[in-house]
Amino acid sequence: MNEGEVAAVETTDQATMVLESRQLAKVFRQGSERLEVLRKVDFQIRRGERLAIVGSSGSGKSTLLHVLGGLDTPSSGSVWVAGQELSRMSDTQRGRLRNRWLGFIYQFHHLLPEFTALENVAMPLLIRGETPVESTRRATGLLERVGLGQRLRHKPGELSGGERQRAAVARALITEPACVLADEPTGNLDRHSAEQVFELMLELNRDLGTSFVVVTHDPLLAARMDAVWRLTDGVLMQEQ
Repeated sequence: MNEGEVAAVETTDQATMVLESRQLAKVFRQGSERLEVLRKVDFQIRRGERLAIVGSSGSGKSTLLHVLGGLDTPSSGSVWVAGQELSRMSDTQRGRLRNRWLGFIYQFHHLLPEFTALENVAMPLLIRGETPVESTRRATGLLERVGLGQRLRHKPGELSGGERQRAAVARALITEPACVLADEPTGNLDRHSAEQVFELMLELNRDLGTSFVVVTHDPLLAARMDAVWRLTDGVLMQEQ
C-alpha cells in the first residue's frame, strides 16, 4: 500500500462510514490471570454523527477508544478507518491515516508545555508536511474561532483550564479530521468551562461535519449526543 492508497475508496457506504469495529476483542494477561476487557464489539460511526460511550470506571472505555484510534492493537477482530483496515497497515501508514482522518481529545490537554498555543495547534499540520506559513495561518484562524485569538503566544502554563482544553480541541480539529475521539474531554473542567468546550464541539460538528465519539461520565453531555452506547463487562450495547 502506498501513500495515495490511504485515502478512502469513495463508495456510497464508505463515503459516510468513518469508523467501524468488527468483532473487536481485547484481552490483558498478568501471569495466569486473563482479563477480557472488550468482547466482540461491533461499532460504527458515520460522518457527522455524535456518539457517547458510557460505563463504570474501569469498564474499558478508554481502552476501546485507544483501539478504535489505532493507538493500541486488538487481541482479535478488526478496526476500519475510512475503509482501511488498521491491522493491514505498517506503523507509518497507521500514523499517516490517523493524521488525515482522526483527531484526539483527552481529559488532560496534553499540550506541549514548552510551546505556545499557536505552536501546539499548528504542529499536526507541520507533521503532515504543510509549510510553516500555512500552518500558522490556519492555526491562528482556528484559535480565533475558539476564542483564543488574544492568547496565541501564551504557553499552556499561562492559560486557564478551560483555555487549555479549547486549545486542545483546536489542535484535534486543525487537520479537519472526519472523526474526533474524545476521552472525558470535559471531565477536568468546572461546569461553565465544560459547557463552553462542549458547545464548541457541537459548533464544529455542525460546520465541518466532524463525527465525535465521546467517552464521558457526564450524563448531561451524553444526553445531548445522537446516541449513547454503554460498555458493561466488555460488551458494548446501544441504549434505547
